[in-house]
Amino acid sequence: MEAVEIVEPAVTPLRYPEMRAEVIDAVTSLADPDYQQKVWIRREYPQPGFYDDLTTNINILFDDICVLPDPQTRVGIVLHPNEVDVMKALSDVLEPLVDELGDASDAQYLNHPQWARVVAAARHARQTLIQSDAAKS
Repeated sequence: MEAVEIVEPAVTPLRYPEMRAEVIDAVTSLADPDYQQKVWIRREYPQPGFYDDLTTNINILFDDICVLPDPQTRVGIVLHPNEVDVMKALSDVLEPLVDELGDASDAQYLNHPQWARVVAAARHARQTLIQSDAAKS
């Protein structure tokens, strides 16, 4: 009889894929200035009952899922190891802005000279998150 080789999955699945989807949605919102203007500022929502703003996304990342400011703590839960650096880079530009502006309006955040750095870091993070998902499926 021939020996059966046990093949382990290439990547350990994440514990909370639904929470990961929320992280990706939040990062996607931070990466898209057109969306921010349309939804956060002009309140033009894609369907009835929809709501989104900057505070919602900050809460998801820092408070609800706690992927920021220390993404390493969420590896295996909602992040893959290769995503830590890009999420840390996002935290490094977003967290000081939150500390500086606090409860300022979304418009004040979007008009801040550092906001473009947040968008750029979010785009890079989003790209990495999406590529990881594509590679893992």
